[in-house]
Amino acid sequence: MSKILLTAALACCATGFGQPLRDRADAHHVKIGTAVNPAALANEDYAKTLAREFNQVEPENAMKFGPIHPAAETYNFGPADQIVAFGREHKMAVRGHTLVWHNQTAPWVRELDPEHLAAAMHEHIKTVVGHYAGQVYAWDVVNEAFNDDGTPRKTVWSVNPGYIEQAFRWAHEADPKAILFYNDYSAEAMNPKSDAIYKMVSDFKQRGVPINGVGLQVHFTKKGQPIEQIEANIKRLTDLGLEVQYTELDIRLPVDDQGAASAEDLDIQAKMYGQLVAACLKFPKCTAIQLWGFTDRYSWIRGTYRGFGAGLPFDASYKPKPAYDAIAAALK
Repeated sequence: MSKILLTAALACCATGFGQPLRDRADAHHVKIGTAVNPAALANEDYAKTLAREFNQVEPENAMKFGPIHPAAETYNFGPADQIVAFGREHKMAVRGHTLVWHNQTAPWVRELDPEHLAAAMHEHIKTVVGHYAGQVYAWDVVNEAFNDDGTPRKTVWSVNPGYIEQAFRWAHEADPKAILFYNDYSAEAMNPKSDAIYKMVSDFKQRGVPINGVGLQVHFTKKGQPIEQIEANIKRLTDLGLEVQYTELDIRLPVDDQGAASAEDLDIQAKMYGQLVAACLKFPKCTAIQLWGFTDRYSWIRGTYRGFGAGLPFDASYKPKPAYDAIAAALK
């Protein structure tokens, strides 16, 4: 049974389209977004659903270090540019993800000594953020820099002490108008990792480091996390004057060989989605609810978690699932 309390108020209506999610979100002055695969934009149903339902997009992989900067002197902006162009055409805000992360980093980076590594990070941030200045309104500057116990993660970047702070300063220099986020998973509720993040961002705020928000990834199973603790964590972060955004929301379920989840699990999932959206709406500085994909046709879950899938509000045929109705109800 989910740890998130299930409330009758968020029970789902029959699936179907009504007012698009983006219109409902606009009424709350919040963004409803999704990660996007540029190759999928060629699918007419994908593109139509994306444009109709969402007012924010973010490249799922195309802006990560390896894909966008595969060699020291080479940048590959094309796929990310395609997503940015789609977003601008359809009046969608565009989020950038991610500038500094230990995964999906180009192999050439790992060959550098600390001095040249810092210079490479600076040049990368300056070039990528500068390329999208005025088009990308927010960036995940540093991604997943803490272990679950709250200790700093040892990565290729961490050989340079203070790299997180420096990354934020360089991103701000490259685009002073961009909103800058620290982003991580398993830090939604009150726990050692979220405590470490809170301590870091509190210090940054006190010392004038240019940080504007914290991204909560929210990759959940149907067990979830206690909603009261999620709200308490959002409150303490927003009390610092920071924005909070759900940045990678999905709720994976056990599935059969055809990728189908049980009706009971889909109902649990829907109610969890509804409560998570409702929790965000309680806080004026919780400013975006972003899914990690929106259709089960294009989802990282089945390729990463064997026996799991069905984590998103639309099925593989772009039909809305109970989760869609729960999100819509919470945004009503």
